[in-house]
Amino acid sequence: MAALRIVVALPVLTLLGSVADASERHAGYYYPESVTEERYVSHAQKIPAATRESRLAFVSGVAKSASERPYPPQRAMFAKGADASKLIIVSLYDNHMTTLAQARAILALMTGVARTTKILRDLQVESIFNFLDFCKMLGFSELTISDGRTYAHRFVLE
Repeated sequence: MAALRIVVALPVLTLLGSVADASERHAGYYYPESVTEERYVSHAQKIPAATRESRLAFVSGVAKSASERPYPPQRAMFAKGADASKLIIVSLYDNHMTTLAQARAILALMTGVARTTKILRDLQVESIFNFLDFCKMLGFSELTISDGRTYAHRFVLE
């Protein structure tokens, strides 16, 4: 009878652990569970037109740009959360974006791509802003970037 209680108790403990981790439900699904984090204080201000729809349009614009290239996309980018304020970028290939330094370089390259999206073209943003600043302007509260296998790193945008 004692063994039965242990077996029954284990699933209950597992469920309680899952509830505690519900605030980070994307970890372990879209990227590895271990996530490092840093604050990024932007000099950009959130634009008044920044809405859930504008964030989704931005992600769609970047995805469209990637799909027009003569080779398959190297990473997936999508917005999550009730108001689409969590941006996630994950490599689609092994040996791509394998270090945080490489991920930061990818973000630097994405600055130019982001400037070509309609919403940022319409704003005529200054060239001093980078990709993380653009994310802040559009109302994203965080950006998580990952190689999809060994690490995930979150920028909390302030």
